[in-house]
Amino acid sequence: MSATTTRSGKPRLSDRAKEERRLGWKLAGPAFVIMILVTFYPILQAVYTSLFQYRLTDPGSRQFVLFENYLIVLRDPLWWQAFGTTALITVVTVVVELVLGFLIALAMAKVLDGRGLLRTIVLIPYSIITVVSAFSWLYAFATDTGFVDPLLNSLTFGIFPKDFDWFGDFWASMVPICVSEIWKTTPFMSLLLLAGLTQIDSAMEEAAIVDGATWGERMRRVVLPNMKSAIMVALLFRTLDAFRIFDNIFIMTGGSHDTASLSLVAYNQTISRTEVGLGSAVSVLLFLCVVVIAVIFVRGFRVDLAQGRR
Repeated sequence: MSATTTRSGKPRLSDRAKEERRLGWKLAGPAFVIMILVTFYPILQAVYTSLFQYRLTDPGSRQFVLFENYLIVLRDPLWWQAFGTTALITVVTVVVELVLGFLIALAMAKVLDGRGLLRTIVLIPYSIITVVSAFSWLYAFATDTGFVDPLLNSLTFGIFPKDFDWFGDFWASMVPICVSEIWKTTPFMSLLLLAGLTQIDSAMEEAAIVDGATWGERMRRVVLPNMKSAIMVALLFRTLDAFRIFDNIFIMTGGSHDTASLSLVAYNQTISRTEVGLGSAVSVLLFLCVVVIAVIFVRGFRVDLAQGRR
């Protein structure tokens, strides 16, 4: 057996790596414990409440029904409609943000003069509160106050109507919802990808250039493989965030024309209808969806985020 491996075949950690791990637990351990306690209490409370038929307007009629609320939710077409809408918004926004974020990250990595100013400008959309940005795009796409319709009308030489109703049906509503989400969170994606770009050894790219590799070949064979960890983290964080979308839909459409997301369904059940039991069941199912997505990403990418610390 090699001296650098354990009996299980895993690489043996060096003394320095062990010390770094102990120091990490000492520094982050207390915060991690507090985060677990703060996070798990609402989750456990939601699981407990979901087992009851319970309305805030009639607390005396509270009744234990076990998993009946979950069966009601899963049998309701509204859940599956909201699930499909949420999945559609998540896929569209994350894919577009990945492409745009990567291009912005490349620009920020290559620019030498004014790099700090460029990063500040890029971060402006992400620094704006989601509610504020949602209202901004709502007014931008409105037929009476918006600039989108006149702009598209001018660019298409009058083909596009000046008074197109972006919130009149499902597919039209998806455009402003996705645009507002992409505009708001692409900077976050670009910063995560920029962190991955800065970790790539420039000597590898220079060697590829010497070997006659084109820009596309360098991206495919050098840059992207060495950014696998950063791409996984960026996609994971943004997918989990996008799957919980609420503010944009609540402000722009209120869930009309089948545009409700899972978070909005949970809100409507719990707050609007005061069905706390059903709303808690929806919230627990949404949480399970997020957990499944996280597991799929971590296992699918098979990336060791701690590599290089042995």
